[in-house]
Parts: sequence; C-alpha cells; structure tokens
Amino acid sequence: MKILYTAILIDSLSIMADICPICGLPKDLCVCGEIGKEQQRIRIRLETRKFGRPTTIVDGLNNKDTDLVGLSHKLKSFCACGGTAKNGQIVLQGDQREKVRQYLIKLGYPEQNIELQ
Repeated sequence: MKILYTAILIDSLSIMADICPICGLPKDLCVCGEIGKEQQRIRIRLETRKFGRPTTIVDGLNNKDTDLVGLSHKLKSFCACGGTAKNGQIVLQGDQREKVRQYLIKLGYPEQNIELQ
C-alpha cells in the first residue's frame, strides 16, 4: 500500500510541475502569449531611404515576447523581399505595409492594435 501511494504522489507532482510561472495556469491552457500580443501597439510605416528607395519599418513589437529575427525571416519570405531585424525594429525593402499587416493579423495580433502610417 505504501508503494502505491508514493507512485500516485510522484505522478501528482509531475502534473503540478507543468504550471506557467507567469499566469499560474497549466502550460496547455497558458494565455501569456495571447495577452502579450493584445498589449502591443504595432506601427508599420514607410520611409524613403537613400536614392528614394521605399523601406517598410515595423516597430512596437516587444523584444522579450517576440523573436524578431524569426519573425523577420517569416515576413521576408511572405513578402518576397529583403530585410533585417535590428534595434527592436524589422526593416523590409519596398512598400510592404499591407502585406505585413495581413500577416500579423494572421499570426493573432489584434487588428485594432496595428497602425499603418
């Protein structure tokens, strides 16, 4: 009887270890990522660089919650353009404002938090 009780106790401890330290919910029900997306104010703007080339700048993304390098790779692939991620911004070549907006909405960012300029 004692061995069975310890096995059940060990199983219950392993289940309890899957709790998110931020929100306190189990990992499969964790809402931290969704809350983080809802609190960000994303600004997509167009700048003209050297020789009159248009450049799309995406800023307002949280560096801690979002992998900017990974997101920039996905955006460059989706928009079929070049670009980079540096200084908390994603820089894309060309006027890609509407495509970036559509892609961010598809990723789960709220439409009212994305500002086009």
